[in-house]
Amino acid sequence: MFKKIILIFIFICSVNLLQAQEYSFGIKAGGNYSMGGELEAFTPNATSIGVFDGNSQFGFQAGVFFELKFGKFFVRPEVMFNTVESEFEFPGFSSTYSIEKLNIPVLFGYSLTESIDVFAGPAYNNIMNSTLEGTNNPNTTIVVQDTPLAGQIGVKWTFLRRFELDLRYEHMISSKQVTTYNMDSSLFTSPSGSLTRISFEDPRLNQIMLSLSFKIGDSENNTGRRRGGGCYF
Repeated sequence: MFKKIILIFIFICSVNLLQAQEYSFGIKAGGNYSMGGELEAFTPNATSIGVFDGNSQFGFQAGVFFELKFGKFFVRPEVMFNTVESEFEFPGFSSTYSIEKLNIPVLFGYSLTESIDVFAGPAYNNIMNSTLEGTNNPNTTIVVQDTPLAGQIGVKWTFLRRFELDLRYEHMISSKQVTTYNMDSSLFTSPSGSLTRISFEDPRLNQIMLSLSFKIGDSENNTGRRRGGGCYF
């Protein structure tokens, strides 16, 4: 993962050496809304309680960005810490499914107007932690994906020169990973029976993301910009 971040940094510096006409960099943060997740629950005698879809929950993301612009086109790598949650409602009880990941999109965009841009591109998702509340072993890691790639598409609005508001959708490209986990039956007991095992039919969580960005610096306001090369901010 560290090598991948270094490669992105080298990419940014290399493009900068080509004397990009405009650049900006800064910080961003916001919230997200999850979509997806499906599992089947079973009683001690292996009787299915039913198949349950995850209820959408809100999470958050925060990180940094760097944008290089060439006329109306731009490339924008980002590094984001991202949390996503979904909740499963079983008869008489519920369980929260949580994912923490490092999200590294490389977006390619086009400026429709001076303040409105559209963009799309791949995103690398490194799963740092993934848990389902109530598993028999609290340290059980849920297998989320078979490939770290996702796709993003969105639109952003620039206002007050240094602020940006962007809305995007992220879709995980990985296929379904069907896995089985034991549950702590003492936590999941109701008049309809106890839950002892679940089969995660689809652990993928897609998301809608809304973020506010602040440009710490850009070429327009950097009057002391060096000429002739070098990696700098």
